[in-house]
Amino acid sequence: MTSVFPILVGVAVTCAAVALIFLFMSSKNTGQKKQKPKSRSSIIRTAEKRLAQDPRDPAALLPLSELYYKEQQWEKAFPLLSTLAEILPVHPELDVLQSMLRLGICSIRLGKMPEAIRALSIARRANPESFEANYYLGQSLYKSKEYDKAIPFLKKALSSGKEIPELFEFMGLSLYHGRLFREALPYLKRALDVNPDSREVLFSMADSMNAVGMGDKALKVFIHLRPDPEYGARSCLLAGAIHTFNNQTAQALQDYEIGLKHTEAPLDILTQIRYNMAQIYLRENDMTKALNLLQTIQITVPGYKDVGILINRYQELSKNNTLKTYLMSPQSDFIALCRKIVSVFYARATVKIISIDAKPDITEIQTEIETAKWEDSVVFRFYRNTGSTGELYIRDFHGRIRDLKAGRGICITAGTYSEEAKKYIEGRPIDLVDKNQLLKIFAKV
Repeated sequence: MTSVFPILVGVAVTCAAVALIFLFMSSKNTGQKKQKPKSRSSIIRTAEKRLAQDPRDPAALLPLSELYYKEQQWEKAFPLLSTLAEILPVHPELDVLQSMLRLGICSIRLGKMPEAIRALSIARRANPESFEANYYLGQSLYKSKEYDKAIPFLKKALSSGKEIPELFEFMGLSLYHGRLFREALPYLKRALDVNPDSREVLFSMADSMNAVGMGDKALKVFIHLRPDPEYGARSCLLAGAIHTFNNQTAQALQDYEIGLKHTEAPLDILTQIRYNMAQIYLRENDMTKALNLLQTIQITVPGYKDVGILINRYQELSKNNTLKTYLMSPQSDFIALCRKIVSVFYARATVKIISIDAKPDITEIQTEIETAKWEDSVVFRFYRNTGSTGELYIRDFHGRIRDLKAGRGICITAGTYSEEAKKYIEGRPIDLVDKNQLLKIFAKV
């Protein structure tokens, strides 16, 4: 028994040694079978070699496009991904969602929005629930200014629960540009919380607040943005409009003056600022400043609104103080002028004023006129306008003459009369005095 034990020990040691040798050899062989990851240069070299033989080889296009995509080398990745997209129908083993997503994102980075929209639409059809497909499709539509189309895809992306800052910004701005101002506000506020330096989001939020009746809050933002090189002029325009609405003309003029300092702003914004300023100066009877602004508009944007008409009208007013008084003076001065017109209307006549009925744009003076040949009751109606007075106004005046039991009516305007109005007075005791005749009467006054 004792002699057998050493033999058994020797056999055990030998078996253990043999097992260790096999284990070592097995692990060595296993290590040799593991493939080392290919280097970047190896991927490029292999893929280019295969593509030289077959430009549509998916085994080459896939790794090479993936390499450039991950390195964000969009210019290099784009043609490879485009070719992959072309061969998808004949290579069902390729991942449609991944391929089209990458092509779409690459297109966005290169500013190729039509290509992005096509690719991402296919990606979304492959998986309508994909956050990336919905988000990037909405983004590409937003950047293509197709805001109404972008909104449902961005909403779908939001419903997935992934809250990335850019998503709120694209959503808010899409709603804003789609003029859904109230709906845009919560998204714009979220976007601004994440990125408080975004002037675009800040301006859009203020403009949305102004549109939904929160003018006081919007005004503070517009005033803050007045110096901004990109949004300053537009902010000045909107701040000026709010101040004008609140009858704060001095503040409005200050807004507009700051706005005009943004000489690189879009011409339509600068033109509207000049036009609004001119309107304020006209109301304040400062025709020199108003005409300077209107003439600048006429030079830079010929035919803008009623600028040509205003220039002609107020150039004449600046030269004719009596016409200016007739059209623009306070009511008391206008009535005084009307009394003078009545007094000189008939030569060598005695005029007795019975009553004066003054309204903002119409003044009536009832008189008794006596001359060497006749005497009668005459009603004078003065219109403070420069446009065309129509038949309805003359009919109304005729009714007034009958109510007062006057023998005659004189209708006076600084404008003209329509053809219908002129026909209406035929056979009726009404005389029409237009601007040309009025200017002659001014000479007497």
